[in-house]
Amino acid sequence: MPPATPSIDELRQLESDDFSLVLGGPLFQLWRRAHLSDAVGNMPHRRALAAVLLAWAPLLLISVVEGRAWGRIELPFLRDLELHARLLVALPLLILAELVVHRRMRLVARQFLEDGLVPDDSRGRFHLAVASALRLRNSVWAEALLVLLVYGIGVFVVWRTRLTLDVSSWYGVVADGQLRLTAAGWWLACVSLPLFQFLLLRWYFRLFIWARFLWQVSRIRLDLMPTHPDRCGGLGFLSLVRVAFAPFLFAQGVLLAGMIADRIFFGGASLLEFEVEIAGVVALMVCVILGPLCAFSAQLEATENRGRREYGTLAQRYAREFDHKWLRGGARPDEALIGSPDIQALADMGNSFAIVEDMRWAPFTLKTVLHLAVTTLLPLLPLTLTMFSAQELLARLLKVLM
Repeated sequence: MPPATPSIDELRQLESDDFSLVLGGPLFQLWRRAHLSDAVGNMPHRRALAAVLLAWAPLLLISVVEGRAWGRIELPFLRDLELHARLLVALPLLILAELVVHRRMRLVARQFLEDGLVPDDSRGRFHLAVASALRLRNSVWAEALLVLLVYGIGVFVVWRTRLTLDVSSWYGVVADGQLRLTAAGWWLACVSLPLFQFLLLRWYFRLFIWARFLWQVSRIRLDLMPTHPDRCGGLGFLSLVRVAFAPFLFAQGVLLAGMIADRIFFGGASLLEFEVEIAGVVALMVCVILGPLCAFSAQLEATENRGRREYGTLAQRYAREFDHKWLRGGARPDEALIGSPDIQALADMGNSFAIVEDMRWAPFTLKTVLHLAVTTLLPLLPLTLTMFSAQELLARLLKVLM
């Protein structure tokens, strides 16, 4: 059953507590009981090692016993780049990313209050949004549904029909159009892949909780400042999500790189054949991370329009008084123009109005988008070497250096 709705005192206490997307749920409690985590999510290396020992190490041992770790088959275990990228790199990254997200995102969420963006009469609604996010994060039913999705669709539908290679491999042999699993293949299907897919889906569920939280906060009338130097009313701190989710994006890039690598080396494909997939993954990751921030676009647009009106009126009034004083004889005869603060005040007024003019309707910039795209694409960089031979690469390097 979901936890009961928190009391008023508990909601007030949430103001001083840490907001976290990861410190909750059945899996987190299992980590704690197994002494693989403390109350604040430390010791990620223990969890990563335990996951690798459970998901990858048995596959190696069984493949060695079955004689499929190396040898005559088309795809032996030790040469399965996609598997090793998934279980030895992406899986630990998904676990290590939890601590990074916890430490970064709690500061981002608390800054709404610390910067005074939430008016006093709306703090109750903010606390309700926090409480709702924490209840959903701790939901037993949500993670149970993820397990059902993994076994019902992720492994025995998507993996067996879409992601396996049509070659003789360490995990199975295709016969009469059917994939016949080896002992290692059964461990992969029943333990390794479900564990990985559950952690991955769990991350997307956490991203959904974050997006829902931002949507609820965006329904609060925030105290945004049109002249804030970040040019987005004071919400510029939200762009820090690019740092918080960097390990998660890199893990997604590793998954894509591993999948493409196997199809290049064992399926005869080339990197250029995956342009659509690469562009699609990058676009999806950028939208998943930055899309929720656009929930504040309406308030930012309204803040800009209000700033244009208010500062436009103020600038008009000041400019008229300046014109009357210095150009129409309003100044005293003995008052010197040089050294007068009026010129600097007029310049400051112009700078303030320019900031309002440059306000963005989304709390991120093109630089943020590029940062996320590059983080996702970095694991694909080594695959560019497959587009030309070592001799060709050496010739090109000599041509550049000589």
